[in-house]
Order: sequence, then C-alpha cells, then structure tokens
Amino acid sequence: MASYAIGDVQGCYQPLRRLLGEIKFQPGRDRLWLVGDLVNRGPDSLAVLRFIRDLGSHASVVLGNHDLHCVAAAYGIRKPHAGDTLQQVLDAPDSQELIEWLCQCPLLHEEPGYPYLMVHAGIPPAWDAVTARRCARELEQVLRGSKRLGFLRNMYGNEPDQWHPDLTGTFRLRYITNAFTRLRFCYPDGRLDFHETRPPGEQAPELVPWYAFAGRQSQGLPIIFGHWASLQAHQALDPRYRVFHVDTGCVWGGTLTALRLEDQQYFSVPGLNPGAS
Repeated sequence: MASYAIGDVQGCYQPLRRLLGEIKFQPGRDRLWLVGDLVNRGPDSLAVLRFIRDLGSHASVVLGNHDLHCVAAAYGIRKPHAGDTLQQVLDAPDSQELIEWLCQCPLLHEEPGYPYLMVHAGIPPAWDAVTARRCARELEQVLRGSKRLGFLRNMYGNEPDQWHPDLTGTFRLRYITNAFTRLRFCYPDGRLDFHETRPPGEQAPELVPWYAFAGRQSQGLPIIFGHWASLQAHQALDPRYRVFHVDTGCVWGGTLTALRLEDQQYFSVPGLNPGAS
C-alpha cells in the first residue's frame, strides 16, 4: 500500500490518468490525497469530478478556490469567468450530486499514521495546528449545513486580511476561506496578500512566502499544498521549511505531480499543451 498527494488537476483528466498509470495506482491497495482545484481551466472537469468521487474512500480531497467557485456558480451566486471551463459540470445530469459531494470535502486533511497536514494553499503564520484544525472544521460545518447559501453569498472579498481570534460571522469565515484556498505571500505584520502570483524572488520586497514567515506558528509541521503553480519556477523549495508543494502547473503546460508520502519521492507526467484548454 502507498499513499500519493497529487497537485492541482484543474480538469486535466488525461494527465491524471497518465500519472496514475505512472505510479501504478491500484484503488484497492493505494490511496490518493488531492490538494484541491479538481476543476476549471482544463477541458475535462466533469470527468475528473466523477472519477475522484467514484474512488470513494480511496481518495481524500481538500477544497481549493476553483472548487468553491464551481459551487458558487452552481448556486447562481457567481457567473463563470472568461476562461472558466465549468459549464459541463453545471449542465451535467448529476451536477447536483457532484456539487453536494464537493461541499462534503474538508479544508484540511490528515490521517493516522502520517505526519502530514494537507491544505490547498497554505496555513497563515498566526495559526498553529490546533487553530488550523478548528478553523477548518468551522468552515466545513457551514458548507455542509443549512447556512451554506448565506456563506457562499458573502464568500468573495479580500477583507479581512489579518487574523484575530475574535473575528466572527462573515468576516471570520471569509478569512478562513482565503487562508486555506488563496494564500501565497504575507506582509511582515502577518497580513495576507491576495494579488501576487509570481514565484519568490519576483515579488515586492516586503512580501514573504507564507511558509518562510519568521515565527510561523506551524513551523515543524510537514504541510502538503498546491495552488501556486509558479512557486518552484526558479528553484526548488528549501527542505528546512518542511513543506511539500505539488502544484506544478499541469493546466498551464507544466506537469502533473504526485508525492509518495511514505518516502517523499516525486513522480510527474506532462500536463496540457499551452492553450489546450
């Protein structure tokens, strides 16, 4: 038995199947951890959703920003953007079931026997593992319950960008959402930046990658994440941070990557050709 963490698939069904062939994945024996953004921008979001859902207990998924955007679009709260490829999901006869399945997925995943925490984008500097777990459960409870629609209507926005334990209501849930699904850089005072998408070294000098923030409360925890396709464009992550990044830009002409959790070995296959979506 082996477990593999797989980067942002984003509707790239054929690369996903090639990667599973490369690692010789067997559902009855192996398990998949997926860092979210199963859908959007690639050509086969519907096939990806159906395939991962049908793996049942052999796959664990955390929600990404594109997955939440798909849910909001399904509820008519946000129209798909130019460049989105969600319509096939929204028009599918099993769309309601797939959206409900997405809403049952967590924001943070961990399993007994493994030291890792898996999230889509990151864990903000002010959160330790206990706080991250608690905040994930808060948002999951809302997404799975009767307050889902109200949350989705207020989900979008960049404020607040600073964590405080006394945050409540919409502001608390929006911060939690953004932290788990949109985080890349932070300011020196811990505020989250939601604009810079370039790799470290190209950002404004005051911005710090979330995992490199001095005094980060989750230091020492092995964290698996995706979301940031350009992150390792210039150089690999420094192992001292103990974070494992698996979004290698499949939908943008990069690769689709899996990390075998037992020995931290990486496997990759070519992604889409640029413009293929």
